Amino acid sequence: QALKLPLSRVYGVATFYHFFNLKPNGEHTFVLCMGTACYVKGAEHIQTALEEHHQCKFGQTTKDNKVSFITARCVGSCGLAPVAVLDDQVVGKLTPEESIKRVEQLKNTPLEVAQ
Repeated sequence: QALKLPLSRVYGVATFYHFFNLKPNGEHTFVLCMGTACYVKGAEHIQTALEEHHQCKFGQTTKDNKVSFITARCVGSCGLAPVAVLDDQVVGKLTPEESIKRVEQLKNTPLEVAQ
């Protein structure tokens, strides 16, 4: 009402950009690049491994509200594929095993240290 726009328009913008959320994010974010280079080099396997290990789909937050898993079309680090952005740190040449390890480290990092 304050924007004087139809709710459908506001909802459309809020759901179009992946950095806008209708639900609160976890303390940390794990953004997995699904661009062409990352996909070809195994990003899909990383996604599957993390979803199975954490019982949490991408686009959701872990039950303990520690980590939000997000996919992005490209993060601009194709030479390091497959790539993820953990909070604000770009991490490349990831494997499913390394990704699980990194998320566990992230979950155990106090919020003020991670930022």
